[in-house]
Amino acid sequence: MGDTIADLFTRIRNGGAVKHSDVEIPFSRMKLSVVKILKDEGFIKFFDVVNEDLNKKAIKIGLKYGPDGRHVVSEIRKVSRSGKRIYLKKASVPKVRNGFGVSILSTSLGVMTGRSARLSNVGGELIGIIY
Repeated sequence: MGDTIADLFTRIRNGGAVKHSDVEIPFSRMKLSVVKILKDEGFIKFFDVVNEDLNKKAIKIGLKYGPDGRHVVSEIRKVSRSGKRIYLKKASVPKVRNGFGVSILSTSLGVMTGRSARLSNVGGELIGIIY
C-alpha cells in the first residue's frame, strides 16, 4: 500500500456507499490524528483502537448517516499525493464550501483542520478535504 491516508479515505467512502455501520483500517498515528479530526468535526460516530494481535493494531470507525439514510460524508478526497505534494502558506489555507467542509493539514504543530491552522497562523501540507 503506497498511500495510507488515501486508503483511509477510500475505505470510509466505500463503507458509506454500501451502508456499512463501521469500517476497520490498519493503525498508524497519522491515521489516528486524521480520524480524531473527523470525529471532532462530526463526520463519524466513533473510533476505537482495536488490538487483534500483539503486534497488529487497527482503528474501528463508526460511520454516520443522516435521518434520510444518506451518508454524512458527501465527498472525501486526498489532495496532496506522493508524486505531487501541495504545501500552503498560512495566508492561503482554503475554506472548503464556505466553512461547511473541512480541510486537513499536516503542520509543524501537528495534524489540524484548516480553521485551526488559520487561527494558529501556520501553513503546511494539505492532506485532504471533506464535506
